[in-house]
Amino acid sequence: MLAAVFVYLALVLPNETELLTPSSFVHLPVEGIIGTAVLLLLPSRASRIAAAVMGLTLGLLTLLTFLDLGFSSVLDRPFDLLLDWILFGNAESFLRDTLGQAGGVLAVIGVAVLAVAVVVLMTLAVVRLNALMNRHNGVTTRTALLFSTVWVTCMALGLEIAGTPVASRTTTDLVQNHADLVSAGLRDGKEFQKAAANDRFRNVPNDQLLAGLRGKDVIFTFIESYGRSAIEDPEMGPPVTEVLNEGTERLKAAGFEARSGFLTSPVSGAGSWLAHTTFMSGMWVNNQQRYRTVTTSDRLTLTSAFGRTGDWRTVGIMPGVTRSWPEGKFFGLDNIYDSRNIGYQGPKFSWSPVPDQYSLDAYERLEHGKKDREPLMTEMVLASSHNPWSPLPTMVGWDEIGDGSIYHGIKKKGTDPTETLKDPAKLRVAYRTSIEYSLTSLIEWLERYGDDNTVLVFLGDHQPNSRVTGPGADWDVPVSIVARDPAVMERISGWNWHEGLKPEPDAPVWRMDTFRNHFLQAYDGEAPAGTKPGTEPEAKPDTKPDTKPDTKPDTEPDTEPDTAQAKGRAAE
Repeated sequence: MLAAVFVYLALVLPNETELLTPSSFVHLPVEGIIGTAVLLLLPSRASRIAAAVMGLTLGLLTLLTFLDLGFSSVLDRPFDLLLDWILFGNAESFLRDTLGQAGGVLAVIGVAVLAVAVVVLMTLAVVRLNALMNRHNGVTTRTALLFSTVWVTCMALGLEIAGTPVASRTTTDLVQNHADLVSAGLRDGKEFQKAAANDRFRNVPNDQLLAGLRGKDVIFTFIESYGRSAIEDPEMGPPVTEVLNEGTERLKAAGFEARSGFLTSPVSGAGSWLAHTTFMSGMWVNNQQRYRTVTTSDRLTLTSAFGRTGDWRTVGIMPGVTRSWPEGKFFGLDNIYDSRNIGYQGPKFSWSPVPDQYSLDAYERLEHGKKDREPLMTEMVLASSHNPWSPLPTMVGWDEIGDGSIYHGIKKKGTDPTETLKDPAKLRVAYRTSIEYSLTSLIEWLERYGDDNTVLVFLGDHQPNSRVTGPGADWDVPVSIVARDPAVMERISGWNWHEGLKPEPDAPVWRMDTFRNHFLQAYDGEAPAGTKPGTEPEAKPDTKPDTKPDTKPDTEPDTEPDTAQAKGRAAE
């Protein structure tokens, strides 16, 4: 009975967390019927070998289902057999940072033991059931015929239980879907490489490139996991909205103007580097293969465009980088400050190596606050709002930050990440608090150190995982541009972004890969039609009904904003 239950559960287990309902386990799996028929038709010795092979295969497919469930809960997509193996290293690093060195090692060992146990036990279970069927051949044959008749009847009549078909082919669909993913990935590599080489800004003269921002300090800031849910969720939204609205008023009093909209990220739950590369390169980078392709090309990024003009010093503030990062050359950064050379002497906060307020203070000390310097273009990542959002740093006086030693005491008073991860309610509160901290740090820095030449673009990289957002959340992130100079804001008046730091629900939504073109167009030598004041860009209809972002390569991103639907997705 245990062997039968074990095999049955493996055959009907869905690979999406949203489908894990009681009705999803009340199926008649066609794979079980076909497998039984094959074993009955084979001679005794051959059936034993076939049973072992079937058990081994089913065990491996069960592991694949578990991987899909894990990826579905964290990344809102299935596991990619071709491209996702590199993420296991990231997962192991995350466990170490969250649970400590010993806890991370034990977790990895536990997962490995569980994986081996599933494959071995599944093989033994199918072999045992085969022996039972051979001893009771007649009964097994009649039962198989009965179940096959019932399956065909249920399939023909479309019978369902709570919306779930009784006649199922869950395992067959799993294999087919992953075969399609692998096939698409193999085709995508060559197509995307051709698309990345097609760059309309490659030959723009340097004196025209970004001419509308000459003399300005331009800062592109990514706030980790700052998604649309942070400002629109009924529970999390009001406190974050209060921070944004108060920040808008404070910056307005300091002479700043802000405009905000939404971008659709290529990832959700994790994969920040893919979103950063999408934003900077103008290409839809939603997997590691595309990341490697574009970062080894000569495609112009937002950051390298500033460097190419020769009128800006380009700097990266990357506190989440803990080792060599050769891709930094692709982004055209003259100097990169990471967790190893930013001068931080405080503790790590789970995954986040450096608190956001310290990163901003170090930027002021190392680059922005220097006298008689050339204009700066900065790419900055604020990582305190990274999963698991526990423990969290808190705001301190800017003159108290020093070398970061003050954060040792703050961390001791913080929460235990393992306790936070266990409780979805606590996890949501911790996430919301981390976003408030990151936003407050950035707003206070701008209010304190920003000037007439400061141009700040800040955005989220992706939504948090579904344990925070709930099922079915979109992949949109807020984006804002802040500046004192009216000429800077006039250049984007045609974008129709909303006033202030908080975009309203009906604010324009663009694919993240289109931002580069919009930005370079708006700030070239002469603002083109569609970006001049009072000129409204053509809105494209949203004809994308699916809820998942498109995985196909784009030969070139759209050149006009998509303002048709605030909830629109970059979907196929």
